[in-house]
Amino acid sequence: MFTTVSSHVCRHGQGKLLLRLLVLKNARLCNSNSSIGKGIRSYATEHAHHEARIENIRNIGIIAHVDAGKTTTTERMLYHSGRTRHIGNVDHGNTTTDFLPMERERGITIQSAAVTFQWPPKSVLLNGQESKTINLIDTPGHQDFRYEVDRCLPILDGAVCIMDGVKGVETHTERVWQSAHLSNIPRLLYVNKLDRDGASFKRAVQEAAARLKTWPLLCQIPWWQKDEFVGVIDVIHEVGLRFSKNSGAMTVVPKETLATHNPALKDEMEKARLHLIDKLSDQDEGIMEEYLERDINVSSGTIKKAIRRLIIDGEAKFTPVFAGSSLTNIGVQPLLEAVVDYLPNPSERPELRLITGSKTVTFSEFMETAPKKKGAPHQKPEPVLSVSHVFKVVDSGARGLMSWVRTYHGSLSRSSHMWNSNMHVFEKPQNIMHVSAKDYHDIQTLPTGHIGAMTGLKQARTGDTLLTFPGHQAQAPEAYRSVRIKAPETPPAVAFISIEPYTKTAGDKIVDALQRLSREDPSIRWHKDERSEQLILSGMGLLHLEIAQDRLLTHYKIEKETAIWGDIEVEYSECLFAPTRPHHHEYDRALRGVAGRAACTVLLEPLKACHHDTLLESSIERDGNVIHVSIPLPQNTDELPFDTETVRQQLFNGAIAGLSRGPRRSAPVRKCHVHITFDPEKDWSKNSTGGHITNAALFAVRAALKEAHENAQVGILEPFTNFTIHCPEEASHAIQHDISSARGGQVMEVRKPEEDDYSGSVDGQGGERIDLTRVYVPPDPYEGVQSLRDEGKKMSGSVRMLHIMGKAPLKEMMKYDGHLRSMTGGRHTLTLDPGEFELVTGPREKALALEG
Repeated sequence: MFTTVSSHVCRHGQGKLLLRLLVLKNARLCNSNSSIGKGIRSYATEHAHHEARIENIRNIGIIAHVDAGKTTTTERMLYHSGRTRHIGNVDHGNTTTDFLPMERERGITIQSAAVTFQWPPKSVLLNGQESKTINLIDTPGHQDFRYEVDRCLPILDGAVCIMDGVKGVETHTERVWQSAHLSNIPRLLYVNKLDRDGASFKRAVQEAAARLKTWPLLCQIPWWQKDEFVGVIDVIHEVGLRFSKNSGAMTVVPKETLATHNPALKDEMEKARLHLIDKLSDQDEGIMEEYLERDINVSSGTIKKAIRRLIIDGEAKFTPVFAGSSLTNIGVQPLLEAVVDYLPNPSERPELRLITGSKTVTFSEFMETAPKKKGAPHQKPEPVLSVSHVFKVVDSGARGLMSWVRTYHGSLSRSSHMWNSNMHVFEKPQNIMHVSAKDYHDIQTLPTGHIGAMTGLKQARTGDTLLTFPGHQAQAPEAYRSVRIKAPETPPAVAFISIEPYTKTAGDKIVDALQRLSREDPSIRWHKDERSEQLILSGMGLLHLEIAQDRLLTHYKIEKETAIWGDIEVEYSECLFAPTRPHHHEYDRALRGVAGRAACTVLLEPLKACHHDTLLESSIERDGNVIHVSIPLPQNTDELPFDTETVRQQLFNGAIAGLSRGPRRSAPVRKCHVHITFDPEKDWSKNSTGGHITNAALFAVRAALKEAHENAQVGILEPFTNFTIHCPEEASHAIQHDISSARGGQVMEVRKPEEDDYSGSVDGQGGERIDLTRVYVPPDPYEGVQSLRDEGKKMSGSVRMLHIMGKAPLKEMMKYDGHLRSMTGGRHTLTLDPGEFELVTGPREKALALEG
């Protein structure tokens, strides 16, 4: 019935893409033992990390809300690229990237996993073409693992954001979208699960415009045959792509055939293309000129170049949109084509930015203005051979701690003598490896733009910057000693579990495991309670701590019977009600047998919005607090007898340690502004060490907090969570009453899903307004028409559903899903998203006083 490609298509410059898809289709249909199948797998396996030219590299991430289909999409990408022989299934626990036992047991992604493959595979390349090396990171979608997403996103050059076609934009979708926006990462939007009952491509696109604040550029529209989702319509090339649900094989259907068998679909395709060209012509002069010359016959190549130019800055004012159903093998190959066509290579990304002292500059600016050698002002600064960023540390068991690295400048080898500018030490790797899910393959070098892992780094942590210089030096050149790439911020912990070892031996083993675990995942913190001598393990939520506990027991081989494990509880915080008076503290004790002295003055006050608005370069924001250090210059001198940045960091460390335990509940202090003054003439002496300076700040902060508590000026904060409950209307009143009266929460909005209003406008990224009425989307297949299935639902009595949105204390919501099950008969979904820390008052404060 369907032809594959026509001379008409080829005349419009679209034959190369379609021929490649056809060859790929035939290659995938070959028996897995055929020479073509073996060739694809052999190439993908043996040359997965070949030193591709930087123009041929794509470092991308898959981001989405939990259960939107990230891992399922990744599995299809690996299969169609020839990287794997069989398609893994999340429900069967045999996927490539979800390889941890807890991931396979729960069916969710817990830690990010990296895989590398080529697209297109070598066997389907046309003359003169080269494969693109795609380094893909599959990230978690659960909100408890948001730090895992945040530390991976900045090292990527592009991302595919996946939306559930049934649920639309969800809370974590918005959050990861915003995280990608902060790093200016170009994005593609893939509407998945369009084969499911209740899926709506129209609603998903409208929600993307309204909630993600981006103008959707529809590159594809869904292809429905009655009530079955069978493929996608390529709006740019004006063809249909129909897929076999079993093998994923494609049939390319030209425009003429569509016009014969489905004229309405052909008309919708032309309408979609006209809307796309019209929007692009408003933004791109090149496409406007061709549009005026050729009317609507703008070539596909011109359209794709215009789209690429619009999204490459990463501001997401515009986002290409694609459709599919990864589980049924629909739409994945065209999505891979879009990754290659639209997302940038590392050399096309904005220049690397470095933090030097209190300034942030580009790499080239820094090299131009780097301080020269003393005594040789006319010489250029010593060259930097390479600049790399450690974005993740993994304890792999037999191989030990592995540092995942992205190289931005130069290349790394096993002989590299690397300066860690965060830890101020030189380190040398034992091995450099290419990462492929749970497998690692030794490589000789890690070139610019590539992602890999290194073993043997004893000091490296997440966020550290590594630099190499000519020769082997005992100390890094002064100009580069403290230069670093911005590290990801660690969000405050909201829950904890207490661990009480029975013996000292058991306690030492647990402490060692906690140190290694927190180095793997900095969002896991731990400390020893001074009063109870319990070990307190803190994390981002219930699931996060359950996974951490399981890793302690299974990976680090801690025997559960050697300690008392408490229940997971909410972590409260403390705050100030009023400013304190200035506290001056002098620390003059001997440290490790070394005498010394240092002092500082500290003033604490409640954090206000103006402190964020006027955040100074000499300030840092950490764990919900802002810390400012002032080091005034002495009179009659332009130089200080110490390194300002080093002393400032030591004072920061002391203040952070002092705020880690408040005076009222030994809980962390938040929402506090700390002003530290360090007078070089009075507070510093020649025998001042880093330890003395840090302890001066620590004890000054503690003294100020202690006095505030004695004056009843310390309050209690508890973490709130924003919730969305999708439930039957008949249960909604009971749920709202329970949340408001018994849980201390607040219902903000109740609405029916079908009442979403897309008739207004929103502020888009970059400040431009998006008129939602002008956003083109094709009608859904049953819009205005009742299907037999819908009639059946009416006859049996359909359940009317509502969305309930609001905020409530996290303590009340951590295990609320089980309570909801009894109220709704299991016909509900509950989504929690991190909220703010809010003051505990009234009955809840009295209950806490009785507990403590």
